[in-house]
Amino acid sequence: MDRQRDPAAGPGQESVWDYPRPPRLEECDDHVQVIFNGVMIAESRRTKRVLETSHPPVYYIPPQDIRMEYLQPSDRHTFCEFKGRASYYTLVVNDRSAVDCAWYYPDPAPGYEGLAGYVAFYPRSMDACYVNGERVEAQPGDFYGGWITSRVVGPFKGGAGTSGW
Repeated sequence: MDRQRDPAAGPGQESVWDYPRPPRLEECDDHVQVIFNGVMIAESRRTKRVLETSHPPVYYIPPQDIRMEYLQPSDRHTFCEFKGRASYYTLVVNDRSAVDCAWYYPDPAPGYEGLAGYVAFYPRSMDACYVNGERVEAQPGDFYGGWITSRVVGPFKGGAGTSGW
């Protein structure tokens, strides 16, 4: 990473290059909304954020604040070296679906126990996601699920040429 390309964070902003590795889990009271096929799938002020070097924040939403009737368990599983084994959901709302668009940690690794059961959504798979009324931009690439707002500055991992960061 050429840190000279890293813009300085302005007032009220965070640079993803100041986030730690291993990632930090923190309580968050931002107003988070997830919309798919005209339905508010999730709305919460009780989320958790995972902050990791070079990544925009990932918001994890408690299941009590999600319309869980629209989520169907998937056969997909992945492994994070820090958080452990993730399981996935497919979202089905009326005539539309988004396969493997949300994930959660049923039994997170030590240090991340607070994530148990909380669900994260890929913003690129949703019609819209919002943080405090601001529409989220999806983290580049098709693997990471970070939520980009004007609050965070990059550059962000996930785009072309960033796999070695």
